[in-house]
Amino acid sequence: MAHTRTYRTNVRIGNWNEDLHLEEDAIKEYLEKKERGELTAQKVDFLKQNILTPVNLTVTNDGILHFGDVVMLVNVGGKKRECSALGINADINSLTRIPAPSIQAPCGVSAGKGIQACKRTAFIITSVDGSPEGSTLHFEQSFALKTTSGVAGGLYLTSDLRSFQKCAKMSRLQEVNLDDGSSFLSWWKIVHFDPQERLEYEGQPVPANLSVLIIHCKTNQALAVLGDHVLWTTYGKEYEMTAHTFLDSHKAEQDNNHWILCTCDPAGNGLVLPNQPQSASNNKELTQANPGI
Repeated sequence: MAHTRTYRTNVRIGNWNEDLHLEEDAIKEYLEKKERGELTAQKVDFLKQNILTPVNLTVTNDGILHFGDVVMLVNVGGKKRECSALGINADINSLTRIPAPSIQAPCGVSAGKGIQACKRTAFIITSVDGSPEGSTLHFEQSFALKTTSGVAGGLYLTSDLRSFQKCAKMSRLQEVNLDDGSSFLSWWKIVHFDPQERLEYEGQPVPANLSVLIIHCKTNQALAVLGDHVLWTTYGKEYEMTAHTFLDSHKAEQDNNHWILCTCDPAGNGLVLPNQPQSASNNKELTQANPGI
C-alpha cells in the first residue's frame, strides 16, 4: 500500500498554475526580444555584419605614407605568433544602435589572425601638428591613428602609463585602447626598425608596406602584440595588445614590436603584405627612388 498512487497521472499538483503563467511569460518575453532584435545571437550577428564591412585601403602610387591614408597595421608574426592585424575588440555591449550603429568608447583592441581590410582593422593616419591632409608622413613625426567613421566611431588609439587600476588584463603591461578624444595620449611616432639606421632615417618619409616601429610619444613604449597571452573574443582566438618595448640581447626591438602599415596595391592586386620585414637596403632604394619627397 505504501507504493499505491492515490491520484491519476493527469492530476496537477504543486504551484502548477503559477508555473504555467511563468512559462507563458518567458515565451512571450523571448518572442518580444526576438522581434526587437535583442537576442544575444542577433546582437552578435548585427555586430559582425556592421564591423566586418569591407573597407578600401589607400592606394600609394609613390610608396610613401601620407596624412589621411587608410591603412591596416599588420604584424608578420614570430615563433609563437601567426601573422595578425590590429583590430577593434568590440563585443555586443560596446555597440549602440541609436541613433546609428557605433562603437562606444573606451573600447579595447586586439590582434586577430584574420588579415582582412574592414572597418574593424582600418585606421586613418591623422595629423596632430597641423600638417595638411595628403602631406607626407616622416619618421619621428607625431601623428594619431583613428578608426573610420560610422560604426567604428572615429575613435583614437590611445595609451597611458600603467597603474594598478589601468593596465592590460592578462600581461599587466601598459594598456592600449580606443578613446573618443584626441589628446597627447593618442600621439604616436614611427621610427626605423633597425637601431643602427634610426638616426640616418630621422626626418625621412615613411615608406608604406615595410617593417617599422610605432612608438607612443608620452611613454616612449612601442606598440606590441603578445603571442603568449591569448584572448577569446567575439571574433575567435586573438592576441593581446600592449605598449611595451621588447629588446633582445643586442638592445634591438624584437618582432613583437615590428609593424607594417599596409596599403592597397596600385596594380589592383589587393592588400600589399610582405612575408618578411624588409632590410634597410630596401628602404634606401625606396628613398633614392623618391628624392623629391
